Amino acid sequence: MKVHIALCAIALACGGPAFGQLKGQLDIPQFATLAKKASESVAVSLDSKLLGLGCSFLSTDDPEQADVKKLCTSLSGIYVRSYTFDQDFAYPQSDVEGIRRQLSAPGWSRIVEAKSNKEGTNVDVFVLLDDDKAMGLGIIASEPREFTIVNIVGNIDLEQLHSLEGKFGVPNLGIEVPKKAPPPAPPPKKSR
Repeated sequence: MKVHIALCAIALACGGPAFGQLKGQLDIPQFATLAKKASESVAVSLDSKLLGLGCSFLSTDDPEQADVKKLCTSLSGIYVRSYTFDQDFAYPQSDVEGIRRQLSAPGWSRIVEAKSNKEGTNVDVFVLLDDDKAMGLGIIASEPREFTIVNIVGNIDLEQLHSLEGKFGVPNLGIEVPKKAPPPAPPPKKSR
């Protein structure tokens, strides 16, 4: 018992992720009570093994599936919780704020904040940077009758992230991919 308490104290003192958690992985509850109250719910928990298994079924012949398969090799996990209710704010705001507090920890930076007081919507996107590499992505989207939390863990290529939209429970996030400029035209030939 004393050894267990000492190990817990060391883990808390180090400030790192909990045992079994990866850098960039949020501690997202199962929200079992909310799932019972929700008219619709989605809970996705894919660690690296399950993600690898799921990606092994993707075809490299289909360009869209090939992009997802390539991105999967660099990810360590995808975690999604999404709930829809028949009444406004049937979920406690404290549930959303508990995740938001985790995203205010050192290393996490908010890169998008979109809020509409008129519609009661709030979307925040956070990224965890480590040596200028995105190692975690956290998204909190709340509306009067719905809230969604997405946590993507691993070496994240933000330019390829759009390929995950609509797959593995990741909602359509409206990620725009910058278009690459066409190669410059060759210089005109000089006539003699």
